[in-house]
Amino acid sequence: MRQMRVAPSIMCADFLNLGEQIAIMESSGIDFLHIDIMDGHYVPNFTLGTDFCRRLSEHTQITLDIHLMVERPDTYIPAFAAFGKSVLCIHPETSYHPLRSLQLIRSYGARSGIALDPGQPISAVTALLPHVELVCVMTVNPGFAGQTLIPGTLDKIIELSELIDREGLEIEIEVDGNVSWEYIPKMIEAGARILVAESSSLFEEGEPLHTNIERLYKLIGR
Repeated sequence: MRQMRVAPSIMCADFLNLGEQIAIMESSGIDFLHIDIMDGHYVPNFTLGTDFCRRLSEHTQITLDIHLMVERPDTYIPAFAAFGKSVLCIHPETSYHPLRSLQLIRSYGARSGIALDPGQPISAVTALLPHVELVCVMTVNPGFAGQTLIPGTLDKIIELSELIDREGLEIEIEVDGNVSWEYIPKMIEAGARILVAESSSLFEEGEPLHTNIERLYKLIGR
C-alpha cells in the first residue's frame, strides 16, 4: 500500500500564527498544503487568492494543493499554476470544456486533478480519469468547514478505488470533508490516500498542532 499522505486545510489554520504553524508542518514532513480558492459564485463563500499562494510558495517547500472552487476555472489556472510543482483541482462542472482545462493546467507544469462534488456520480467524470493524477472526493458540500459527513460518500471512495485499480490508472484519491479522528480509519479503508486534515482532526482546538500531527501519523501508520 502506498504511504498515506496529509494535506492540512489552510483555511482551518490559525492565521494569527500561520508562519509558526507552517514551520511545524514543514519540520513534521507534511506532504501538501491544501488551499481552498472560493469565488463567492460556485460556492457562497470567499477564501484565499493568488497573492496568498505566492507568498506561501516563497516561504515553504511544501507542495501547494490548490482546490479551485470557482466558476470558469480557465480564467484562474494560469495564475495558480505558477507556484512550483503545485497540484490544481477543478470541479469539472464549472468548465465548459473540462478536458481542455486539465490540459491547460499541465501546460503550465502543474499536476492536474478533479474534485468530485457529493451530488455527482463517478460516472460523470469517468472520461476524465486518464487525464488526471488526483481525484478529490468531497464528503461534504463544498464551501464551508465544520460540516457533517454526507452518507454514501465513503461508498463513493470505494467505487472510485475499485475503478482505478480495474483500469490500471495512476491516480491518488484525496478525501476532503469531515476528515475527523472518527472517520479517518474508514476513509483509509475505503481507498483514500491523501487526507485533507481540518478542524475535526489536525486543527482541532485544545491540543497543540505538533501533538495533533503526531496523533494523526500514528493513526495512519506513518
